[in-house]
Amino acid sequence: MKGKKIFLNILTLLICAGIVVGCYFAYKYFTKENKPKEESKTSEKEVVISAEPIFTEEDYPIVDGSTATIPLAKAFEENFTGKTDVEINHSMTHEAYLNLVDGGCDLILVVEPAEDDKAYAESKNVELQYDKVTNEGFVFFVNKDNPVDSLTIEQIQKIYSGEITNWKDVGGNDEEIIAYQRPVNSGSQTAMENLVMKDVELMPAKTETLADSMFDIIDVISDYDNGVNSIGYSYYYFANTMYLGENVKMLKVEGIAPNNSTIQAGQYPIMTSYYAVTRKSDITDSATPDESDSKTEKLLEAMLSPRGQKVVEDAGYVPVN
Repeated sequence: MKGKKIFLNILTLLICAGIVVGCYFAYKYFTKENKPKEESKTSEKEVVISAEPIFTEEDYPIVDGSTATIPLAKAFEENFTGKTDVEINHSMTHEAYLNLVDGGCDLILVVEPAEDDKAYAESKNVELQYDKVTNEGFVFFVNKDNPVDSLTIEQIQKIYSGEITNWKDVGGNDEEIIAYQRPVNSGSQTAMENLVMKDVELMPAKTETLADSMFDIIDVISDYDNGVNSIGYSYYYFANTMYLGENVKMLKVEGIAPNNSTIQAGQYPIMTSYYAVTRKSDITDSATPDESDSKTEKLLEAMLSPRGQKVVEDAGYVPVN
């Protein structure tokens, strides 16, 4: 009888202990789930981006560049100075390089230089520094009524070397291919030679197939009477954001469509960049700019910072970081 009583006491204690433990864990679980979440402090990976102006309007460096980087230059200046409705005038790629070398500006937003631009800098004993500020794709486009939707790089090379002259040879209509080009030393032409043609010789452009500007090359392909059998090229941002009309479509290359996702992931086959190019003599070797550093370096650091890359993204370009 006594043993039975002891057993019942132990059993009672165990049941009570179980209830206490269960209540404890239930309390922890439900209070954790239902407790309002506090504002989390900035984690190591999060970055607080200030909106305070970095420059005054008077202190902002002189920036030049290509047509396609006008919106980017505008976005940078407005964000870094706090000014709105900034007006930007760029002299286009080749002229911007000459302007930088000659000291007419402090920084240019452009694609890689043509050989003539490099030679000019060397002749003036000016060393240039190139820093990527955006990723970019080099794209080809045709009239929307052209049945061809995709080309390989080899097919593009053969079209622009003159080996392929009829659309039927690349899955299109039995019509002559009218291949438009840009002038020598333009940013688009330099990219065409370096990124696409490489060791394949580019056929000489006929006068009637030479487009003076990126606007012109899209205009002729948009025109139904003259553009249905035409092909041209440009940079993704310009074609997609600034000037691509409803009568023009961008081609897939190697079956991959150019868009922000494929360019940011590096999946699109013809990749390039927009660079912030400066005179190296204006940039110090210090890792962290201080009061003694040049305004040019301060601007370059700002463009490459998390704040600057957010400006790049918000302006519709593809950031490098």
